Amino acid sequence: MTNGAERAVADGPKSEIRIVADEAALHDAAAHAVAAALVGAAADGARPSVALSGGTTPRGVYAALAAGARDRMPVPWERVEVFWSDERHVPPTHPDSNYRMARESLLSRVPIADAHVHRIRGEDPDPIATAARYGAEVRSVIGTTDGVPRFDLVLLGLGADGHTASLFPGSSALAPDAPLVAAPWVEALQARRFTMTLPLLNAARVVMFLVAGAAKSQAVRDVLQPGPSTSWLPARSVRPAGRLLWLVDRAAAAQLAPPLP
Repeated sequence: MTNGAERAVADGPKSEIRIVADEAALHDAAAHAVAAALVGAAADGARPSVALSGGTTPRGVYAALAAGARDRMPVPWERVEVFWSDERHVPPTHPDSNYRMARESLLSRVPIADAHVHRIRGEDPDPIATAARYGAEVRSVIGTTDGVPRFDLVLLGLGADGHTASLFPGSSALAPDAPLVAAPWVEALQARRFTMTLPLLNAARVVMFLVAGAAKSQAVRDVLQPGPSTSWLPARSVRPAGRLLWLVDRAAAAQLAPPLP
């Protein structure tokens, strides 16, 4: 059973917080929420747009979406435009590829056209040029609001360090003049990442955080019930123009102050 609550981040928008029993329940609740968002965006023949996330929890959500594709969740996949909120600097066949994970768990199991699947070319040798090309592709496919493309739905995770997408604490991709899609070097990982940046994330109609597990509980608390020492957490800067929904299992919500829903 899904419980719901609405809380306000101190200096951001209201966050709709849904706390569910466990990760399996989160997969099911998130799959239904994703389907509802895409079906709603498809009204009047429009082409819904989504930016997918990587990680273990999204994998379970994508599998639940694929399992319900034929009956419970009638998403018009043939019209959906699929992008990625972040990616690793690896080829599409690499085990760490977010594209590969989504392809295996969802995209190969629903009737979506290859032309509507817009992956980041992580195998290309020049990551800066790759990020710029991806930003241009987003602009060419997605409608804009005030000059910034506006996704119907963006899926995000949350790291224990407060990062989201591949926006890590202290990243150059958090700079006000960062491009829509950046390719920052992540010192903590000693790796290059590709990521959508805050102007693009915050233009979305719906942003959905998917968070599971006790290891994320402090980060959830610091983002949703912050103190003055947590203002620098990247996830706190995700303040979309549209709806902000957090789907969190009870283990990840354990440090939220009462009253819990």
